[in-house]
Amino acid sequence: MTAYRSPWLDDDLDALRELARSFCDKVIKPNTEKFIEQHHVDRDMWNTAGELGLLCMSIPEEFGGGGGTFAHEAVLIEEQARIGDTSWGQTVHSGIVAHYLNAYGTDEQKRQWLPKMASGEVVGAIAMTEPGTGSDLQAIKTKAIREGDDYVVNGSKTFITNGAQADLIIVVAKTDIAEGAKGISLVLVEADREGFRRGRVLDKVGQKGQDTSELFFDDVRVPTSNLLGTEEGQGFIQLMLQLPQERLVIAVGSIAGIETALEHTLRYTKDREAFGRPVFGFQNTKFKLAEVATDARIGRVFVDDCIVAHLRGELDIPTVAMAKWWTTERAMVALDECLQLHGGYGYMTEYPIARLWADNRVQKIYAGTNEIMKEIIARSL
Repeated sequence: MTAYRSPWLDDDLDALRELARSFCDKVIKPNTEKFIEQHHVDRDMWNTAGELGLLCMSIPEEFGGGGGTFAHEAVLIEEQARIGDTSWGQTVHSGIVAHYLNAYGTDEQKRQWLPKMASGEVVGAIAMTEPGTGSDLQAIKTKAIREGDDYVVNGSKTFITNGAQADLIIVVAKTDIAEGAKGISLVLVEADREGFRRGRVLDKVGQKGQDTSELFFDDVRVPTSNLLGTEEGQGFIQLMLQLPQERLVIAVGSIAGIETALEHTLRYTKDREAFGRPVFGFQNTKFKLAEVATDARIGRVFVDDCIVAHLRGELDIPTVAMAKWWTTERAMVALDECLQLHGGYGYMTEYPIARLWADNRVQKIYAGTNEIMKEIIARSL
């Protein structure tokens, strides 16, 4: 079969892939079990990544970033997926939090935070989801009420990626409780503020090395200059404009996950013997893997088309919703087939396919459930 090369790749990105692959193989992969056991990556790993230029690669150089594009982020996402890493939340840090600051922050906010995020000195998180509110962001109860020159933040958040290590959290809060979407603002909360505390690192089905946490805000005072941007009530619009990149991040990771699962399963079925011949020699195995390979190629071409459109600033919300739900659905179908072809070993966490299967399940849920994605698509029809 003719090798496929993504049309957005170039020599610069090939060189970045070598660096990213080396970092993943030498720094992350040998510590996977350790990260899973302690439920977070080592804090100094962020600094190492910053020194290598692997953080905030798509943030302008004037704010300490790499001056690259989403394509640079995509390469690192793919390399993390290749080793099955879900412990390091750099995609949220670099691909999401940094872009909220870059897109909506004041010049002062950008100069204060982005260089520190690029160096790894500051780890970023965004706090949307609440214990009683998931995809329905208009129903959030966390409040940031103005008192003089401060906002007083009260509420709780859950399922927050990087929650246990974050130094800076973008908090989605109501600055006007009488309004729905128009009452939502984004407020920057530093982790050393009095009244801020972290809850549990949550025990999840997968992604066990990721410090997904509960966060609590009890009369946390931040200056009004911590409002992201210059005007209250813009939070919902800001979220809607940034969520497409978050969903594209998930689609990129999902397709890379299918490709990785296919590689592992091809290797296993060609090495493993049953009834005197390799498992790959059975027609059922060949047909199942042919289906997975087809899904991988179709998904890759679609996601590449989305990346190219995004690089041109032309990726629309319904299309990326299609990419998010379809790739995450097909990833779980493919991973289930690949796990099955590993037999009993597929259910053992020492085999990469087992962790890929467990780690990828949440992709159908976060950044808007797949049911929400279909609702978005349906509205455009």
